[in-house]
Amino acid sequence: MRAARSATKSCRSRHRKTGTSLSEEKADPYDVCIIEQPAGKGFRHVVTIQDIRARLRQLPAPFVAPLEVVQLSRMTTKKERFACYGMQWGSAVYLYPLEADRVEHHGRPPKPSQVQEAEMYGGRWVQKTRHSWQLIWTERAAKDFYLNNILIHEIGHLLDARNSRYLDRERYAEWFAVEHGYRASRPGRGGRRTSRRHNRRHHNS
Repeated sequence: MRAARSATKSCRSRHRKTGTSLSEEKADPYDVCIIEQPAGKGFRHVVTIQDIRARLRQLPAPFVAPLEVVQLSRMTTKKERFACYGMQWGSAVYLYPLEADRVEHHGRPPKPSQVQEAEMYGGRWVQKTRHSWQLIWTERAAKDFYLNNILIHEIGHLLDARNSRYLDRERYAEWFAVEHGYRASRPGRGGRRTSRRHNRRHHNS
């Protein structure tokens, strides 16, 4: 994948200027290269590089050690057409931007599992017309969704060396995100267990 190679190459180039290699930098498992691209017209990143670093620090070191790159990626025409919040490829994780007003527009009704997932993090589905639905996020809810679901979900894919079938990999990543994202960010509250299957806005290698 061109974007994955480009992000890793950018990080390696940055390390060469300091006389170190990317692998040498990972002597500290939390020293992940984080890149931010312009979000694109009509979109914005709802988390910052500092937000991501802080969230990674809350994970056990073995979970972060294989991760080399996190990129806040620009929205492309292809990704806008096939709506995508995040993607994992190799040792890199990509987080895609949200609409600037934090209102997503959809031409078909959400599945019950999608409604449940959004509600877990504070998102709200609203039907506007017979064939139009919106998914509305507050600033706080959007940040929670990206840091405690999308980011952790994609790291789950990175760590999954057992499963090869798409649905099995999705189930594992979803379990990982609930246990190490949703529940871990809400200590003492238990949290609801979700029965959802794969979410079409997650992609992995």
